[in-house]
Amino acid sequence: MIDPIATLREAFPDAVLDSTVYRDTPIVTIKADALLEVGRFLRDEPGLSYNLLSDLTVVDRLKLNHGQDFGSRFHGIYQLRSIERNGDLLQLKVPLPGGDDPVAPSVTGIWPTATWHEREAYDLFGVRYEGHPDLRRILLPPDWQGHPLRKDMPLGGERVPFSVTWDDEEFAFLGKQIMKAEQRPEPVPGRMDPKHMIVNMGPQHPATHGVLRLIVELDGERVVGIEPDIGYLHSGFEKQGENVRYKDFVYYTDRMDYVSAMQNNLAYCLAVEKLLGIEAPPRAQGIRVIMAELQRIASHLVWLATHALDVGGTGLSLLMYAFREREEILDLFEMVCGARLTTSYMRIGGVDQDLPPAFAPRLRELLAILPERFDEYERMLSRSPIWRHRLIGIGKLSKEDAIAYGVTGPMLRGSGVKYDLRKAQPYCGYDQYDFEIPCYPEGDSYARYLVRMGEMRQSVRIIQQALDNLPEGDHIIDDPKIAPPKRQLLDQSMEALIHHFKLFTEGIRPPVGEAYHGIEASKGEMGIYLVSDGGPHPYRCRVRTPSFSNLQVIELMSKGHLFSDIVTIIGTIDIVLGDVDR
Repeated sequence: MIDPIATLREAFPDAVLDSTVYRDTPIVTIKADALLEVGRFLRDEPGLSYNLLSDLTVVDRLKLNHGQDFGSRFHGIYQLRSIERNGDLLQLKVPLPGGDDPVAPSVTGIWPTATWHEREAYDLFGVRYEGHPDLRRILLPPDWQGHPLRKDMPLGGERVPFSVTWDDEEFAFLGKQIMKAEQRPEPVPGRMDPKHMIVNMGPQHPATHGVLRLIVELDGERVVGIEPDIGYLHSGFEKQGENVRYKDFVYYTDRMDYVSAMQNNLAYCLAVEKLLGIEAPPRAQGIRVIMAELQRIASHLVWLATHALDVGGTGLSLLMYAFREREEILDLFEMVCGARLTTSYMRIGGVDQDLPPAFAPRLRELLAILPERFDEYERMLSRSPIWRHRLIGIGKLSKEDAIAYGVTGPMLRGSGVKYDLRKAQPYCGYDQYDFEIPCYPEGDSYARYLVRMGEMRQSVRIIQQALDNLPEGDHIIDDPKIAPPKRQLLDQSMEALIHHFKLFTEGIRPPVGEAYHGIEASKGEMGIYLVSDGGPHPYRCRVRTPSFSNLQVIELMSKGHLFSDIVTIIGTIDIVLGDVDR
């Protein structure tokens, strides 16, 4: 296997500033003026083929006292994967010139998925990307002052009135039946032709599955262009993550993809564990697999129910059937942690509690009926003329475009790319399970439907194996500096009591370093990038969500289709706006 660090040093001896391997991840620091040349080389060189830009973000080193800054306050961070080499990860680090007004060359010409990632970095850090086709804010309003993820921007301080008086304008029409509506002209995106009809879809449209606004350019009923307007649900999770202790951010992750809370928990805990250089005990890993796959099924059931309701045909009937099975899964979640939606069950080093005695029998009952329920769904849909007409040939996405735009998960596999991090980069012992990766080459909405139906069947297969082979032992790591001591020890050991007190008052302190870890969540790659300065909370907490990258291709998938097909295409992408906006 080719060593990417040695290859880069040989090809670009003057461009490479530094290189290291940390927690098995090659990290190469290069000069900003060589970024485009190095990027094309990494993408196109046989044997390297880093064709998937998983993530792009920035670190503000203003208060970071370790490592070399190479004279730059801001460093660009690029997480590159090679699909041909089973998702091998390479991190590029680029010190950005410009001081407090950083500048970087845009890599949109190499990896088009960078279009939204660079806009996000411009929005939240103020990095100007030269050569970007449309550099403007993406999550915050255009008139927002400052860049909130900079270290000199405090947590909070938003322009929110916490007190009002009767002199405020909002009370001027109090008690009157008709209120004066303030009409402000909305700017039309510059690339849209005013001779076409331009309409708003959302942000309150029921088929947008949340506060997503689409500005749609139409020629008659044919889609010419779409401009997604996101950020209505922007919650500042990354800023919050940098201001709470490591263990406390688990609870925030539930609120991102809020129908995949267990998987969000898992991605974050694995990233912290990578930073710490630890692994959860075997029993904890088996439990994590069970919960992650149950969550995958529950998430796909929400997708199937709402997608069928949006598209028509079986409509409300299938929604009720799919939610019936989802409720069974949420019952199991409630059994292990007391919560159904925002579970917060995973912990750094394991899981919060062991499985109760009633869990396994109840789970086996569910596993026994799920395959026949999936058969029932497919009998309702697969040969339905309405379903097939609305999905087949709609929203086509080639495998080349899917990779270029950083699309992952069922969307990527529905375009014929057999790539799944559970197989490519196994975690939690997934390499010990026998399962298939559903993959279809057509690249349309029907292919993505088949992928997700196949994934639910494979998840049942994985859960059955995990349950049958669940090892005995601890459900969380036995290290009092990372996980609380066992309850019975607190009555017997002063040392255990002190560890418990210090853990909950001071938190854990990972060693100085940085780590990125991605998992195969229900919608694609869910990745967490953490930078530790040795303190009790992350110096940088970056969340790479699949919905953000996947939504970017909606215009590519919609052009030439009817306006009504946008509903199908939104459904087939399977977005959650908390996952998009964070």
